[in-house]
Amino acid sequence: MTAHDLRGGTVPAGGLADGPVAVLANPTAGRGRHRDLLPAILDRLSATGRDVRLLAADSAAQSRAACAAAVAEGAAALVAVGGDGTVHQALQAVAGTDVGFGPVPAGTGNDFAVDTGFPAEPLAAAQAVADALAAGRTRPVDLARLSAADGTVSWYGAVLAAGFDAIVNERANRMRWPRGPRRYDLAIVVELARLRPRRYTLRLDGRPVDVDAVLVAVGNCASYGGGMRICPAADPTDGLLDVVVGGRFSRPALMRVKPSIYRGSHVLHPLVTTYRARTVELAAEGITTYADGERSAALPVTITAVPGAVRLLG
Repeated sequence: MTAHDLRGGTVPAGGLADGPVAVLANPTAGRGRHRDLLPAILDRLSATGRDVRLLAADSAAQSRAACAAAVAEGAAALVAVGGDGTVHQALQAVAGTDVGFGPVPAGTGNDFAVDTGFPAEPLAAAQAVADALAAGRTRPVDLARLSAADGTVSWYGAVLAAGFDAIVNERANRMRWPRGPRRYDLAIVVELARLRPRRYTLRLDGRPVDVDAVLVAVGNCASYGGGMRICPAADPTDGLLDVVVGGRFSRPALMRVKPSIYRGSHVLHPLVTTYRARTVELAAEGITTYADGERSAALPVTITAVPGAVRLLG
């Protein structure tokens, strides 16, 4: 029996193929606080009896290329040790294939791993992945497929940010000073001073919706930014995307509502509207989106929920 491969071929149904386990590790994730755990993580994976191969990569581009090469060369599984950025690069290689995927949360933001049921503690997550490897067990989880205006296609697992949060990220990435988290804090101050609602055009499964908003997020999972439950009802197994729109917020109102995002209660605010759709077309001027915290495509984009696009180990 075979199942459809989202890249256009077929994959074996059930179980995990023979082959090595490729490991992508970001030693700088989480400011390096879990760097010393990598040998123990590799030991747990090796105890399954499979060949474990640590991938060499020093940048996001190299990480993506190394993962793609490992999958092309027959890896049965790919394990990403790091935060959401590391997971994001790895997902580009495994999305739509039968390759098992194991996220081991070791970053500042670990939203995809935690929201899909993995322990937040790295060694516990590594053991869960190892147990699944030993049993040859995977489970299907949805991903979001992002199509840009230039035809480029990518995937994300957690949330696409396309509003104030994305604008702040873009500002912070352009700044050369200060270093560290203070740069992001300063970017927030600068962009708050410039805050204004923008006109967004959405099509939700073909239904047009025009809104003036300061915040737009499209979630496959509930959280981004290290536990901010921006799309609190999102379920990565329901075949749908959750869209959260924060309307014409003033600066004081936006700052007042921000703490409630960690609880997910911001969706009760009268200026917040939520939608659910399989396909979301999103357009606005001057916005570069961020998916899984990584710089992504400029609007307009089309986002499609793809059921069972990745096979998780655990």
